[in-house]
Amino acid sequence: MNPTLENHFSLARYWSQGDAISHAVAYLLLLMSLVSWYLILSKGWSAWRVRRSSAALDAFWAAPSMGDAVAALALADPEQVYAPLARHGAAHLAGGAAHSLGGEMEPAEQITRILRLAIHRGTQRLESGLTVLASIGSTAPFVGLLGTVWGIYHALAAVSTAGVMQLDKIAGPVGEALIMTGIGLMVAIPAVLAYNGFNRVNRLTLAELDAFAHDLHVYLTTGARARALAAYGN
Repeated sequence: MNPTLENHFSLARYWSQGDAISHAVAYLLLLMSLVSWYLILSKGWSAWRVRRSSAALDAFWAAPSMGDAVAALALADPEQVYAPLARHGAAHLAGGAAHSLGGEMEPAEQITRILRLAIHRGTQRLESGLTVLASIGSTAPFVGLLGTVWGIYHALAAVSTAGVMQLDKIAGPVGEALIMTGIGLMVAIPAVLAYNGFNRVNRLTLAELDAFAHDLHVYLTTGARARALAAYGN
């Protein structure tokens, strides 16, 4: 292969032929890739710990007292997704809220409000970063397409300046266009796959969280509530 022709498709030549817009698109794709992989790795680790701690819900109901159950669940839930429901629900009833608007509600309604708030905060923790990941997955191909269009424009401009169709005048800009398209897809595909995977994990977790909140509400509003709170206070 001719070394000169091979050099037309090197990354060094692509970078040297690019202008400010081409470089800005490349830097933007690099930034999107770094943010995407940071979210993928961090949320992947968090999702693994959340799914691992879901088994502690069975141990919660097997505990001899409410205090032991809350303490065991807090230790087994490092991401604090399940534990706040039990901790806030029991602590609110044990401490009371007589001098507040919430304290004027019936006990069952107070528990419902506390559990709903805990679920809302847990949902925010689970879904944090997913919007950014989805945005990267949906926009990265278009950012790469911008580089493609700009590279084709460079190719046409080179042909127009030369006056004749020459391969060496269009090889670099066309190679630039193909490189930007490929980079855009390389950024988008992992982000889309990770977003879909995290959504599935979140659906499972939120279903378990909702079921746990329902069971906890029933337990705290039954006749056994007084015995549970007495044991929790001790």
